Amino acid sequence: MTSQNMQNADYFRTRYEEMKTQSRDWQSAWKELARYIAPTRGFFEGDRPGDGRKIDHRTLIDSDPLMAVEVLSAGMVSGLTSPGRTWFELSLADGEMMKQSAVRAWLYEVRRRMEEVFARSNVYNTLHGFYQEISVFGTAAFLLEEDFDRVINCRSFTAGEYVLDCDGQGRVNAFGREFWLTAPQMKQQFGAENLPQNIRRAAQENRSGWFKVQHVILPNEQADESKLDQLHMPYISVYFTPQGDILRRGGYREFPVIAARWEVRNSCDVYGRGPGWKCLGDVKMLQKMQKTKLVALDKNTNPPMMVSANVQGEVNLLPGGLTRYSGSGSDAAVKPAYQVPVDLNALEQSIERVKQTIKSQFFADVFLMLSTQNFTRMTATEVAERHQEKMLVLGPVLERLKNELLDPLIERTFALMYRRGVIPLPPPEIQGQDLKVQYVSMIAQAQKQSGMAALQQGISFTTALAQGNPQVIDKINFDAALEEGLEMLGVSPSVLRSDEEAAQIRRQRQQVLLAQANAQTKNASAADK
Repeated sequence: MTSQNMQNADYFRTRYEEMKTQSRDWQSAWKELARYIAPTRGFFEGDRPGDGRKIDHRTLIDSDPLMAVEVLSAGMVSGLTSPGRTWFELSLADGEMMKQSAVRAWLYEVRRRMEEVFARSNVYNTLHGFYQEISVFGTAAFLLEEDFDRVINCRSFTAGEYVLDCDGQGRVNAFGREFWLTAPQMKQQFGAENLPQNIRRAAQENRSGWFKVQHVILPNEQADESKLDQLHMPYISVYFTPQGDILRRGGYREFPVIAARWEVRNSCDVYGRGPGWKCLGDVKMLQKMQKTKLVALDKNTNPPMMVSANVQGEVNLLPGGLTRYSGSGSDAAVKPAYQVPVDLNALEQSIERVKQTIKSQFFADVFLMLSTQNFTRMTATEVAERHQEKMLVLGPVLERLKNELLDPLIERTFALMYRRGVIPLPPPEIQGQDLKVQYVSMIAQAQKQSGMAALQQGISFTTALAQGNPQVIDKINFDAALEEGLEMLGVSPSVLRSDEEAAQIRRQRQQVLLAQANAQTKNASAADK
């Protein structure tokens, strides 16, 4: 990107059109997914703002797929990024530094302030929609910007509303979107002096018509850390009209778009595929089977009729109705044209199997396991182990979400808080040290606790051997085992005393025991005399 290109809207418009062309290959799949699984989501070419989309209930007869998406998104919010409990911890890569109480206190305070920022902002509402988007369409994105009052603010997007691009390592590093604003809104957001003449005139007349705005965020090849202005930041942001009028230029120090894919088939794919892709055929089959069942019930309860020519007047098919017939003979005046034998039990069983398949694809059975299965004959330990086994199924997905959602969310939030002065000054000894994020959500802990059984079995095995040879106990570092076990359980490191404090307590205890032993010896000697 040359300096001349930075002043030229055609460059940004061309770059946006390139990304948009690449996304068109995915549009047909997204539209079909929106039609069958997420009828209230998606914004595609031809859609206009303010137009209430009518849900096609002739297509969506059974709402179970929609409920499966809701269960997955709610389960991901509560299990991965719960607003009601701590889901991440901050630490240092240097384990020796973590033993200092001042360091642990600073990390605890930083985490607490980040949780407060998340709670005041709209992050958790955005994440709920984010999980819905990624489960259905396979890709989700939102913009994380600085907010004067709440420190951060999120702007969520839906499929078809935005386009992405990746760098050579497959990481999303470019973003584009087009949206609609009224002329007064454009005046408020960009300033009247930056508007084209026709939009400025519409804003002065307070017209309510819609105008299209395009926005791109791209890597800035002219980035210069020695210059503090926005145009030399690592990422450049440009708003412009489709006609080529630049409305505003800006920049970001970090890539502000949090974009994640459920799974990526190959390194060339910019967009991902999610559970919705895998079970779309099952969803279509479920809707067709429900239609078939309704038609069969309708024909069974209200079959097509044959009427004799000797019937007088109209046929009365109401219960208790009377139809006059002047003919004679064995044939009935009114009778069903044909009989449709329907095995409703077999049809219901087939429908239920399809429903279970859809729920499994959306991991609804994982998140509803404790409420839908009978564990009356199982111990609490067995229930916990079964829960952990099911959570492990989400392992690959959670690893991608960690890299593409959670890490960027925390890093971007920390950077904005630091620049706003919300982060307290760190202790001098750790300045310049890299922070490490450890996830302690319910799902993360369920995965980690799969190693707890091995730790417990190892300790039990050692203590059993110690019955025959007590010296084997000396091989176990019980302090290290305790720390590792508490980490698996998600217990905050702040509850642990430092090695110095623990050693001091042990010395004091040893001195008390030694004094008691000496006192007992003196008393025994006095008694002998």
